[in-house]
Amino acid sequence: MRKVKVRTFSGVVLEQEVFNIANNKKNLNTAKPQVRFKTDEERLRHKRLISRRRHAKLFNTNVTPAWLYSTLTMDNDHEVHTFEEARIVRDRYYDRLRRAHPDAKIFIYMGRGKSTSRIHFHMVSFGVPKETIIKKWIEGRIVRVEHVRKRNFYNGVDHGQDYTGLANYLFDHWTPEQGNGHKYKNTKNMVQPVREEPTEIVRNYTKNSPPRAPKGYRLVDYKENQFGYMCFTYIKETVREKKRRV
Repeated sequence: MRKVKVRTFSGVVLEQEVFNIANNKKNLNTAKPQVRFKTDEERLRHKRLISRRRHAKLFNTNVTPAWLYSTLTMDNDHEVHTFEEARIVRDRYYDRLRRAHPDAKIFIYMGRGKSTSRIHFHMVSFGVPKETIIKKWIEGRIVRVEHVRKRNFYNGVDHGQDYTGLANYLFDHWTPEQGNGHKYKNTKNMVQPVREEPTEIVRNYTKNSPPRAPKGYRLVDYKENQFGYMCFTYIKETVREKKRRV
C-alpha cells in the first residue's frame, strides 16, 4: 500500500487527509480513502457522512459573521403535514427572496420540531436584509433573524470562524421522511472549497507528528480510523485572534 496526502481549504478551515491507496493506482487525482463495509447499512451511513462533510466544507467556504441565521415557522392557517407540501412552501419563499435579491446566497433546510412535530425551516443567508426576510415570509412567524456567531468553540477548543457545528446541526435536520434527493437547498453562486491535487508521501504522520500547515494556521482536531485514514484539521487565525491568544 502507498500513502497519499491531500489538502482542502474551506474558508478558515484546512483539512489535511492522509490515507492508503493501492500500489497499482496510477491516477492520484481519483484517489480516495479505502473503506470496507460489513453491511449495506454501513455503506449507506458512510455515504451520508460523505454528504455531510461535503456540505460542511461548502458551508465553511462561504459563511462568515456577516451572514444571517433565520428560523421560520408556519401558523395554523398555513401549517403543512408532509414534506412534499413543505417543499412547495420552501421553494416559493426561496423564489421570492431571489427575485428581490438575485445575487443573494442562501442555504435553506426543512425539519420537524422535536416536541411539536411541526415542520419548520432554517435558513442561513447573505445579501438579503433582515427586513426582506421578514416581509417575504407570509406563512407564519419568524422565530429569529440574527447573525451567526463570530467565534465557535468545540470541546473547549477555540475554532474561530469554523462553522462545522452549525453546518452539521442544519444538515442533520434531514430525515428519510423527506425522501431521496437533495438534503438542503442552496443558491448556485456559492464559492467552492479548494481541494489540492493529492501527493504521494513516504513519512508517517501521527497525532503528535502532524503534517506541516501553512503559516497562520493552528491544529485544532485529529481523527483516524482502522483503515489507516487520518484527518488533521487546522484553523486560520486572524490578526485579532492571534493577539488575543498572546
